[in-house]
Amino acid sequence: MSSSVQLLTVTGQGLTPWLERLAGLRIRVFRDFPYLYDGSLDYEAEYLSTYTRTETSVCVLALDGEQLVGASTGLPLCHEMEAFQRPFIAQGMAVERVFYCAESVLLAAYRGQGIYRAFFDGREAHARRLGGLAYSAFCAVERSADHPLRPAGYQPLEPIWRHFGYRPEPGLSTHFGWKDIDQPSETDKAMQFYLKRLDTAS
Repeated sequence: MSSSVQLLTVTGQGLTPWLERLAGLRIRVFRDFPYLYDGSLDYEAEYLSTYTRTETSVCVLALDGEQLVGASTGLPLCHEMEAFQRPFIAQGMAVERVFYCAESVLLAAYRGQGIYRAFFDGREAHARRLGGLAYSAFCAVERSADHPLRPAGYQPLEPIWRHFGYRPEPGLSTHFGWKDIDQPSETDKAMQFYLKRLDTAS
Protein backbone atom coordinates (compact mmCIF):
# COMPACT_ATOMS: atom_id res chain seq x y z
CA MET A 1 0.00 0.00 0.00
CA SER A 2 1.20 3.51 -0.78
CA SER A 3 3.20 4.95 2.12
CA SER A 4 1.31 8.24 1.74
CA VAL A 5 -2.05 6.60 2.49
CA GLN A 6 -3.25 5.89 6.01
CA LEU A 7 -6.29 3.78 6.87
CA LEU A 8 -8.73 4.84 9.56
CA THR A 9 -11.53 2.52 10.71
CA VAL A 10 -14.65 4.10 12.21
CA THR A 11 -17.89 2.54 13.40
CA GLY A 12 -21.43 3.81 13.94
CA GLN A 13 -21.58 7.47 14.88
CA GLY A 14 -17.85 7.73 14.24
CA LEU A 15 -18.69 8.05 10.54
CA THR A 16 -20.75 11.23 11.08
CA PRO A 17 -17.89 13.77 10.61
CA TRP A 18 -16.98 12.10 7.33
CA LEU A 19 -20.43 11.90 5.74
CA GLU A 20 -20.18 14.96 3.49
CA ARG A 21 -16.79 13.99 2.11
CA LEU A 22 -17.84 10.36 1.69
CA ALA A 23 -20.97 11.42 -0.21
CA GLY A 24 -18.90 13.50 -2.63
CA LEU A 25 -16.42 10.67 -3.13
CA ARG A 26 -19.17 8.14 -3.86
CA ILE A 27 -20.75 10.43 -6.45
CA ARG A 28 -17.37 11.02 -8.11
CA VAL A 29 -16.25 7.38 -8.28
CA PHE A 30 -19.60 5.83 -9.11
CA ARG A 31 -20.03 8.04 -12.19
CA ASP A 32 -17.58 5.71 -13.89
CA PHE A 33 -18.48 2.41 -15.57
CA PRO A 34 -19.99 0.04 -14.55
CA TYR A 35 -22.21 2.04 -12.14
CA LEU A 36 -22.62 5.22 -14.24
CA TYR A 37 -24.39 6.74 -11.23
CA ASP A 38 -25.77 10.25 -11.58
CA GLY A 39 -25.89 10.93 -7.86
CA SER A 40 -27.11 13.73 -5.62
CA LEU A 41 -25.88 14.88 -2.23
CA ASP A 42 -29.41 14.76 -0.82
CA TYR A 43 -29.81 11.08 -1.68
CA GLU A 44 -26.32 10.32 -0.40
CA ALA A 45 -27.03 11.96 2.95
CA GLU A 46 -30.11 9.78 3.44
CA TYR A 47 -28.40 6.60 2.21
CA LEU A 48 -25.28 7.01 4.35
CA SER A 49 -27.26 7.82 7.49
CA THR A 50 -27.99 4.07 7.70
CA TYR A 51 -24.41 3.53 8.85
CA THR A 52 -24.66 6.02 11.70
CA ARG A 53 -27.80 4.43 13.12
CA THR A 54 -26.12 1.20 14.22
CA GLU A 55 -22.86 0.71 16.09
CA THR A 56 -22.34 -2.55 14.21
CA SER A 57 -21.54 -0.71 10.97
CA VAL A 58 -17.98 -0.06 9.83
CA CYS A 59 -16.24 2.28 7.40
CA VAL A 60 -12.59 1.92 6.45
CA LEU A 61 -11.36 5.33 5.29
CA ALA A 62 -8.26 5.85 3.12
CA LEU A 63 -6.58 9.20 3.74
CA ASP A 64 -3.74 10.88 1.90
CA GLY A 65 -2.92 13.60 4.38
CA GLU A 66 -6.30 15.21 5.02
CA GLN A 67 -7.77 14.17 1.65
CA LEU A 68 -10.29 11.33 1.64
CA VAL A 69 -9.23 9.21 -1.35
CA GLY A 70 -11.18 6.04 -0.64
CA ALA A 71 -13.70 4.42 1.67
CA SER A 72 -15.33 1.06 2.23
CA THR A 73 -18.51 0.44 4.21
CA GLY A 74 -20.32 -2.54 5.66
CA LEU A 75 -22.83 -3.67 8.27
CA PRO A 76 -24.81 -6.77 9.22
CA LEU A 77 -27.35 -7.48 6.48
CA CYS A 78 -30.21 -7.34 9.01
CA HIS A 79 -29.68 -3.56 9.15
CA GLU A 80 -29.70 -3.08 5.37
CA MET A 81 -32.66 -2.15 3.20
CA GLU A 82 -35.22 -4.78 2.29
CA ALA A 83 -34.15 -5.03 -1.38
CA PHE A 84 -30.82 -6.52 -0.27
CA GLN A 85 -32.30 -8.79 2.40
CA ARG A 86 -35.07 -10.26 0.24
CA PRO A 87 -32.96 -12.67 -1.91
CA PHE A 88 -31.36 -14.20 1.19
CA ILE A 89 -34.71 -14.68 2.91
CA ALA A 90 -36.06 -16.31 -0.27
CA GLN A 91 -33.15 -18.77 -0.17
CA GLY A 92 -33.77 -19.57 3.49
CA MET A 93 -30.64 -17.79 4.72
CA ALA A 94 -30.79 -15.88 8.00
CA VAL A 95 -29.90 -12.24 7.34
CA GLU A 96 -28.60 -12.02 10.92
CA ARG A 97 -25.79 -14.37 9.88
CA VAL A 98 -24.58 -12.30 6.91
CA PHE A 99 -22.29 -9.29 6.93
CA TYR A 100 -22.96 -7.02 3.96
CA CYS A 101 -19.99 -5.25 2.36
CA ALA A 102 -21.86 -2.34 0.85
CA GLU A 103 -19.27 -0.63 -1.35
CA SER A 104 -15.67 0.32 -1.88
CA VAL A 105 -14.80 3.57 -3.62
CA LEU A 106 -11.23 4.59 -4.42
CA LEU A 107 -9.86 7.36 -6.62
CA ALA A 108 -8.20 6.02 -9.77
CA ALA A 109 -4.74 7.38 -8.87
CA TYR A 110 -4.68 5.18 -5.75
CA ARG A 111 -5.69 1.87 -7.33
CA GLY A 112 -3.28 -1.03 -7.66
CA GLN A 113 -1.53 -0.22 -4.36
CA GLY A 114 -3.18 -2.79 -2.08
CA ILE A 115 -5.82 -0.44 -0.67
CA TYR A 116 -8.73 -2.35 -2.21
CA ARG A 117 -7.55 -5.56 -0.53
CA ALA A 118 -7.16 -3.69 2.76
CA PHE A 119 -10.79 -2.57 2.48
CA PHE A 120 -11.99 -6.18 2.31
CA ASP A 121 -9.64 -7.28 5.09
CA GLY A 122 -10.82 -4.45 7.35
CA ARG A 123 -14.51 -5.17 6.88
CA GLU A 124 -14.09 -8.92 7.32
CA ALA A 125 -12.06 -8.38 10.51
CA HIS A 126 -14.84 -6.17 11.85
CA ALA A 127 -17.45 -8.81 11.00
CA ARG A 128 -15.46 -11.48 12.82
CA ARG A 129 -15.16 -9.24 15.88
CA LEU A 130 -18.94 -8.80 15.95
CA GLY A 131 -19.39 -12.57 16.17
CA GLY A 132 -22.30 -14.71 15.07
CA LEU A 133 -21.81 -13.97 11.37
CA ALA A 134 -21.18 -16.87 8.98
CA TYR A 135 -20.85 -15.07 5.64
CA SER A 136 -19.50 -11.90 4.12
CA ALA A 137 -21.39 -10.75 1.03
CA PHE A 138 -21.60 -7.94 -1.47
CA CYS A 139 -23.47 -7.37 -4.70
CA ALA A 140 -22.30 -5.93 -8.00
CA VAL A 141 -24.15 -4.44 -10.94
CA GLU A 142 -24.36 -6.53 -14.10
CA ARG A 143 -23.71 -4.68 -17.36
CA SER A 144 -23.72 -6.11 -20.87
CA ALA A 145 -20.39 -6.62 -22.62
CA ASP A 146 -21.57 -4.33 -25.43
CA HIS A 147 -22.80 -1.48 -23.22
CA PRO A 148 -22.21 1.79 -25.14
CA LEU A 149 -20.41 3.42 -22.19
CA ARG A 150 -18.11 0.48 -21.48
CA PRO A 151 -14.57 1.88 -21.79
CA ALA A 152 -12.11 0.28 -24.19
CA GLY A 153 -9.90 -2.12 -22.28
CA TYR A 154 -12.22 -2.27 -19.26
CA GLN A 155 -11.17 -5.04 -16.86
CA PRO A 156 -13.96 -6.56 -14.73
CA LEU A 157 -13.19 -7.01 -11.04
CA GLU A 158 -14.56 -10.56 -10.72
CA PRO A 159 -11.10 -12.21 -10.94
CA ILE A 160 -9.96 -10.03 -8.01
CA TRP A 161 -13.08 -10.86 -6.00
CA ARG A 162 -12.46 -14.56 -6.59
CA HIS A 163 -8.87 -14.12 -5.46
CA PHE A 164 -10.23 -12.60 -2.23
CA GLY A 165 -12.40 -15.70 -1.73
CA TYR A 166 -15.76 -14.44 -3.03
CA ARG A 167 -17.93 -16.39 -5.47
CA PRO A 168 -21.17 -15.47 -7.25
CA GLU A 169 -24.00 -17.32 -5.53
CA PRO A 170 -26.62 -18.81 -7.89
CA GLY A 171 -30.11 -17.61 -7.01
CA LEU A 172 -28.89 -14.63 -4.99
CA SER A 173 -29.63 -11.56 -7.06
CA THR A 174 -31.73 -8.44 -6.81
CA HIS A 175 -32.64 -5.25 -8.66
CA PHE A 176 -31.87 -1.75 -7.50
CA GLY A 177 -32.64 1.55 -9.17
CA TRP A 178 -30.63 4.68 -9.86
CA LYS A 179 -30.29 7.24 -12.64
CA ASP A 180 -27.49 6.58 -15.11
CA ILE A 181 -25.44 9.54 -16.36
CA ASP A 182 -26.75 9.03 -19.91
CA GLN A 183 -30.40 8.42 -19.03
CA PRO A 184 -33.26 10.86 -18.34
CA SER A 185 -34.67 8.95 -15.37
CA GLU A 186 -33.99 6.15 -12.89
CA THR A 187 -33.98 2.54 -14.12
CA ASP A 188 -33.65 -0.78 -12.30
CA LYS A 189 -30.32 -2.62 -12.54
CA ALA A 190 -29.64 -6.33 -12.08
CA MET A 191 -27.32 -6.96 -9.12
CA GLN A 192 -25.50 -10.25 -8.42
CA PHE A 193 -24.45 -11.27 -4.90
CA TYR A 194 -21.03 -12.73 -4.10
CA LEU A 195 -20.44 -14.74 -0.91
CA LYS A 196 -17.51 -15.81 1.23
CA ARG A 197 -17.57 -17.85 4.41
CA LEU A 198 -16.04 -15.83 7.22
CA ASP A 199 -14.14 -18.87 8.51
CA THR A 200 -12.32 -19.07 5.16
CA ALA A 201 -9.00 -17.29 4.66
CA SER A 202 -8.14 -15.92 1.23
